Amino acid sequence: MDRFQLLLLGLPIFLFCSDLVNLFTPPPPPPPKHQSLIHHHHQPPPSLQQTTDFFAAPGNKPHGLGYGTIVELKFCVSCSYRGNAMTMKKMLETSFPGIEVILSNYPPALPKRLLSKVVPIVQVGTIAVVVAGDQIFPRLGMAPPPWYFNLRANRFGAIATTWLLGNFAQSTLQSSGAFEVYCNGDLVFSKMQEHRFPGEVELRDLIASRLA
Repeated sequence: MDRFQLLLLGLPIFLFCSDLVNLFTPPPPPPPKHQSLIHHHHQPPPSLQQTTDFFAAPGNKPHGLGYGTIVELKFCVSCSYRGNAMTMKKMLETSFPGIEVILSNYPPALPKRLLSKVVPIVQVGTIAVVVAGDQIFPRLGMAPPPWYFNLRANRFGAIATTWLLGNFAQSTLQSSGAFEVYCNGDLVFSKMQEHRFPGEVELRDLIASRLA
């Protein structure tokens, strides 16, 4: 087996192992939301100091409608739902000043994620068989099966079909179809349950009922 064939067989196996490592590696801790500036040692102006002391005093908090409320929009990134999520985020921040809206990906189930990692291996393996099957099968101690000659007769069509079907299968497996809305950790709307997107007025009313 020459170097090109070894590369075709070894590359997908290496990518699959690296994907498994990344899949089970815990994500890094998020950075602190507020970092103090420690490089400036001058005293703040008196007006700024008075404003800071006012908000730091017990019982004195900003009077925004959404102050202290966290809304998390978990959506399917591979489904191109980011535009809807950004629209909802701007609407909530405008309707409830002080609210914190977090956007994050809602991944598919673990079996679908694992299968999506297998698809590229099947793609490259099939293409390798089509290109160099006359050398691979004898080294495995077996005669080429009848379907191999059919694929070899239409080599370019077989390669194109394998590539297109593999990409479609991988895209389907990586999609969760989710658009879930959480308010302070509680689920307030689920596209996977309702089978539709929330309307802007509907979502604003749902969040307002949580703030009441």
